[in-house]
Amino acid sequence: MIQGIAELLASARTIAVVGLSSRRFRASYGVSEYMQRAGYRIIPVNPNETAVLGAVCYPSLDAVPEPIDIVNIFRRPEHVAEVVDAAIRVGAKAVWMQEGVVDEASAAKARAAGLFVVMDRCILKDHRKSA
Repeated sequence: MIQGIAELLASARTIAVVGLSSRRFRASYGVSEYMQRAGYRIIPVNPNETAVLGAVCYPSLDAVPEPIDIVNIFRRPEHVAEVVDAAIRVGAKAVWMQEGVVDEASAAKARAAGLFVVMDRCILKDHRKSA
């Protein structure tokens, strides 16, 4: 798993962050800001925002007009299934559920659709380890 995570982070360029908030004190903001500084293109996905971290914010994954490497999920576990379904629809390569976000059924569905799945881990921490 760790080797796969390192390979994913090395090959990915675009991360759609579902639940990204413009509130600087939120984990989604700090993590996304770090990943942006590390060279990733961050695409905010949140129907309650118009722009975050200098990027246009989309109301849903389905509205994102470009390919997505990783869908980083900052939503409660009860919302993961709909995000995973959208990630499959848009052809994302991976879904990443942040620390504290666990949904085994959605993870299995994503894997069955060919997506790489990371669950209950922080992308920032794993990026620091792999860098």
